[in-house]
Parts: sequence; structure tokens; C-alpha cells
Amino acid sequence: MTIARLMQQAAAGSAGAGPEPSGWTDPDLANSSYDSVSFSVAAQETNPSDLFFKPDGTKAYLLGASGDDVNEYSLSTAWDISTASYVQNFRVAAQDTLPRGLFFKTDGTKMYVLGFLGQDINEYDLSTAWDVSTASFIQLFSVATEETGPTGLSFKPDGTKVYVLGNSGDDVNEYGLSTAWDISTASYLQNFSVASQEIDPQGIFVSPEGTKVYVTGSSGDDINEYTLSTAWDISSASYVQNFSVSAQENFPQAVFFKSDGSKMYVVGSGKDTIYQYSTA
Repeated sequence: MTIARLMQQAAAGSAGAGPEPSGWTDPDLANSSYDSVSFSVAAQETNPSDLFFKPDGTKAYLLGASGDDVNEYSLSTAWDISTASYVQNFRVAAQDTLPRGLFFKTDGTKMYVLGFLGQDINEYDLSTAWDVSTASFIQLFSVATEETGPTGLSFKPDGTKVYVLGNSGDDVNEYGLSTAWDISTASYLQNFSVASQEIDPQGIFVSPEGTKVYVTGSSGDDINEYTLSTAWDISSASYVQNFSVSAQENFPQAVFFKSDGSKMYVVGSGKDTIYQYSTA
């Protein structure tokens, strides 16, 4: 999805990554395969832009650039997306009418939404962990100096770093937070270009050890894998390989992995569906 298309959707009113428990093994994208398991989100959202799971796999959260909201789902079987059922939502339109990135603090008491139009990260407190209906806006941090088309968001699990993907610069921008999880204390550090692999990057997932980065490409219809020789240092990234999802989705927006790395989830705005893959 191009910036022009995003702006058209905004005018009409209308693109992971999370902290994980221990036990992660780097996914093998070369041997990944579709599970023939999916879940449609079309009843709630016709332009899904990001995806996030609770670390135990019993909840999924879908960001919508059409409804301008975060949609919460419960999974009756952890990590089996076909068992998802809609619970509730929380609107973020007061902060941005084209939200593109979503992330939660490790304990579920904070939520962060990346705004494409505002070119900023919006921070929310949740009075009840993992319950989006209890969210309240706190503050924001502008990324406009580095990126005018922000599409993806990820944090280091301890909250001391944040990464913003952009389809204007076609790069990943790294920021340090002097106070963990307090977005107002962020400061820009450096970036890494993904333009050689993807000219329309949409979603980002950083592995829990900070040694792998996965970028969703809406132009290549794939997931691009990078290795970081120095953990959490985006300037040390190098391209490894990619995995095509074109057989399922031609506008992939976001990618997320199970806590042990054995499952991959991709959501797209072409079919408004979450697809589940095995990565071993």
C-alpha cells in the first residue's frame, strides 16, 4: 500500500512485534509453510494495519486504519487463530485517524499506537492489563524529523528502545528511552535502510533477544528477515532471506510470531484476514 493510497483512505475516513517469554528459537523462514488456518477480521475492520498477541497467546489485538481502533479478540486455544472471537474495541481517532503500528508493554498495562497522519507514537495507560476498554491517552512523541510515513512499531522488551519502520524513508529508525516505557523520553539514535529488499515496508517484528528483525513488504508480498550482529543495534543489521505470502495475501501489513518462534501470523488489507504459518 503506497502513501498515496493511505492518504486517500484517510480522506475517506478511513501499516510487529511484542515482548515474549523465554524459550524463543529463531524461526526458519526457508522452511515455513501455511497451516491452512486463518481468521477473518472483516466484520470489525476492512483495513487492518497491525497485529499483536498477548505473550501467552490467549488474546490478539488488531489495529484498524479504517475504524481507527484497536480490536481485542480472545482465543479459546492459545495461539490457534481459528479459535479467535471478538471481544471489544478502543477508538484512537482522537489521536490519529490513520493508525499504523501497535505495541503493548510486557505486562499489558501500556499500549502504544503509531499514527501515520500525526507522524507520532501515542502512549496509553490501561487500568486493567490487556483490557483495551480501560485505555486512556497519556502523551505522544513525534517521529516526523526522521520519518514522514511511519508504518510499523516495536519496542525492546525492557522498554528502553523503540523502533519505527517507515515507507517514506524505507528504513527502520532506532530510538533510546532514558526512562523505560515513557515515550516522552525518547531520542533518535540511528537507522537502517530496507530499500534494497522492499520499497513499501509496512510492519516490523523484532525478536525478543534483539538479534532478528522481520519486515513485512507490501510491494514484495513477503516477510524479509534480517540478522543483527550486535543485539538491538539496528545499524548492525544484514539481510538474510524472505518468505512470500502472496498465495494468501497481496497486501500484507503486519507480522507477529508465537512466543517460541514456532508460529508466524500475517494480516493483510487485501483480504482482511489473519493467516497462521509454521516456521520449522
